[in-house]
Amino acid sequence: MRNFFRNSPTEAILLIVLAVVCLILTVATDQFLTLVNLANLLNASAINIIFAVGLVVVLIAGGIDISFAVAASVVQYVTVYVLAYFGGGNWLLGFLIAGSLGIGLGLINAFLIHYFRIISIVVTIATFNAFFGLLMFITSGRYLYNLPDWWTTRIILVEHQTASGRWAELTLPVAVMVVASIATWFLIRMTTTGRQLYAFGDNPEGARRVGINVAAMQAIAFGWAGMMAGIAGLMQVNFVQEVVPNALMGRELDVLAAVVLGGARLGGGKGSVLGCILGVMLIAIIQNGLNLLGISPFAFKMIVGAFILIAITLSNISFANFNFGRRT
Repeated sequence: MRNFFRNSPTEAILLIVLAVVCLILTVATDQFLTLVNLANLLNASAINIIFAVGLVVVLIAGGIDISFAVAASVVQYVTVYVLAYFGGGNWLLGFLIAGSLGIGLGLINAFLIHYFRIISIVVTIATFNAFFGLLMFITSGRYLYNLPDWWTTRIILVEHQTASGRWAELTLPVAVMVVASIATWFLIRMTTTGRQLYAFGDNPEGARRVGINVAAMQAIAFGWAGMMAGIAGLMQVNFVQEVVPNALMGRELDVLAAVVLGGARLGGGKGSVLGCILGVMLIAIIQNGLNLLGISPFAFKMIVGAFILIAITLSNISFANFNFGRRT
């Protein structure tokens, strides 16, 4: 535990804050700490966590991407028509198509950033508007409901009937979120590429001098974020059972806030999968608690903003300077 506080102070603080928030909500409302509510909370947060573990790779590499949510919407629409061409497809084909389309959109960002020497936030603002404008122009904002049965059928992994007769269920997006999180953790922590991403984000010029391929780092970072966006879009359709062109609008800021809250540094070179998960869950739990307490949703952004400021301030405290269990 002592080493955890020293090596991962932001994650440690987030765990404490999460525990305190959960305790307060448990006392404030008897609906919070129930299997049904917790299962629904995890199911609803799975999409944002998939987005977050893609975005954290970009932040680690020193970039920023706000186009991933719109990219997911584009992937949803294109996937519908590609699947129709293949006669309906299946889950394997769906993942391949969505992941590949997402990688392609991510590589567009990486290409523009690298070859035109434009900072990533400007490029992704441009592609955000270009992707969304093109999507709305071509589709005229139409909703799509006639989707393959395998895509819209809820796949229940674990279910339990409570004493009240309600069912607590964990669905497919949760399993996909777990796999996406493990894959991202493996990429950034267990591979040479991951170490190069950290080095490049922390000191781009130094990374260039030691021979790290800048174009490859940007392609991997934005390609990974694009792939996760495509997969998240696929899971979003399974969750809501329809394709809506603007359903994911606004997610980019919530996810970005959660990833930064989880310890990722906007300047690059820092970030973790655990921090992403904790950041997303903290924001989701706060929103869920406000809904259960009947507090106006307009207060949500204000309260989340306050928590982010507090968490970022506390994360600057170095636990390595404390001697746990030792006398001075």
